Amino acid sequence: MPLIEALPKLISWAIPVIILAVIILPQAIRILREYERGVIFRLGKLLGAKGPGLIFLIPIVDRMVRMDLRVVTISVEKQEVMTRDNVPVTVDAVVYFRVVDPQAAVVKVENFLKATSLMSQTTLRSVLGQAPLDDLLSQRESINQKLQEIIDRQTEPWGVKVTAVEVKDVALPDTMKRAMAKQAEAERERRAKVVNAEGEFQAAEKMVQAAAMMSKEPIALQLRFLQTMREISSEHNTTTFFPLPIDLFTPLIKKSEPPK
Repeated sequence: MPLIEALPKLISWAIPVIILAVIILPQAIRILREYERGVIFRLGKLLGAKGPGLIFLIPIVDRMVRMDLRVVTISVEKQEVMTRDNVPVTVDAVVYFRVVDPQAAVVKVENFLKATSLMSQTTLRSVLGQAPLDDLLSQRESINQKLQEIIDRQTEPWGVKVTAVEVKDVALPDTMKRAMAKQAEAERERRAKVVNAEGEFQAAEKMVQAAAMMSKEPIALQLRFLQTMREISSEHNTTTFFPLPIDLFTPLIKKSEPPK
């Protein structure tokens, strides 16, 4: 009977305790995933980064900022850039980075995402403005590497590691596209003329060698003559060839020569 009489008092005490626990426990317990860290502040003072796993906080006293350590991808807006050889182009890029120091990312910069994005835009304009158009189109890998190194050096104090920077697209004005097409066409014509000249030179060189050989061996000229007759003759050809020895014309040639 005494237990039954005390039951209402226990219930009256248990209900506030349960309500208080329901309110306080969610604020006192945090669960962080493997790729997350929690930066803890106690009465405004930095305690450090904790996680992953179960984290206990003092309600009202402690405050936690959750940080994601996975790689973040941001797209740099299209930028109007004037190259070193005074060609206007429009470029955009993609930046890959991640937080390696959660404390610095929270304490040393207000918004590391916005700061990294703005830093990427200014660096993109600065670096591409120092490169000529030919390097911008052909040396894309080296330019990406240079961008990555500069942005990473600027964001390192914020606890941010830039892993890669890729220039996505380079948009040229229509007038420049037509000029480049004409240049490429002229280059192809130049190469064709050079190849043709080299072929003529090699053919002339071979003909000189053949003439020298025939002058040493006259029978070679006769064999070549017979081969030519065979090549130009056909089944329905009405032309008839009468081969004559050149020796028959030797006395006539000698008579026509003036006396010495």
